[in-house]
Amino acid sequence: MISKDLFRRPNLPLETLGREGDKAAVPEVSCPGCKRRLPVDELAANLYICPRCRQYHKMSARARIAMVLDEGSFEELDEALVSRDPLRFPDYRHKLEEAGKASGEREAVVTGLGRVEGMRCGFFVMEPGFMMGSMGAAVGEKITRLFERALRERLPVLGYTLSGGARVQEGILSLMQMAKVSGAVRAHSDAGLFYLAVLCDPTTGGVAASFAMQADIILAEPGALIGFAGPRVIEQTTRQTLPEGFQRAEFQLAHGFVGRLSPRESQRALVGLLLRMHTGGAA
Repeated sequence: MISKDLFRRPNLPLETLGREGDKAAVPEVSCPGCKRRLPVDELAANLYICPRCRQYHKMSARARIAMVLDEGSFEELDEALVSRDPLRFPDYRHKLEEAGKASGEREAVVTGLGRVEGMRCGFFVMEPGFMMGSMGAAVGEKITRLFERALRERLPVLGYTLSGGARVQEGILSLMQMAKVSGAVRAHSDAGLFYLAVLCDPTTGGVAASFAMQADIILAEPGALIGFAGPRVIEQTTRQTLPEGFQRAEFQLAHGFVGRLSPRESQRALVGLLLRMHTGGAA
């Protein structure tokens, strides 16, 4: 059964208040693929995929939880763990407050324990509405604690990555999270436990260069941008024209960077199958 949280209206930048002159304006978004306007409810009912052009729109962390986890099975961990502006970066506290209001979350990642088709697992999902899922000290600590919990309880981990990379407002402290999380992932792996990652649009920067690429099996949503530096930066640096579709999920699949594309409509079934195969079916 699909949870009603899947249809919760996301606070994303594309959201509008409907057409001028409407007596009862219906919330709409403009699709970046076909440029048409879509009712938010229609988009949510279609797993945030444009029904006209198949463009994937960003999903909130809670919508993904509702999409993939068994209803009522999610137990959130470390909800109160948040960033505290350790470097006193100008305007950072205000940005954190605004990100919280826009996304409804306290940080750029939600972590916890849940079940997929009855299979218990550790679970993390990054929130695009909170500073584009950027990784600061709190994000790194939450994911590290999740892998440590999964190691203690001998659970597989399912992770959804979506991030612009390290959070610049936390400087070197944000970059240190790459090594910290990678160490926790390695300890989990050395214990013979399974880690499955689903890369979403975008998965870039320090997240792509660390735990996103450490999974035993790497899936990617169609069209997702995956890489360290973005195409524009690479073109400006190398002064070369990049091939069409460079760094998109389909390009990365063709070059062996990801194992399989995972459309949202069949994602839950595929994730459940992989968890069952790699854990011996233990619930």
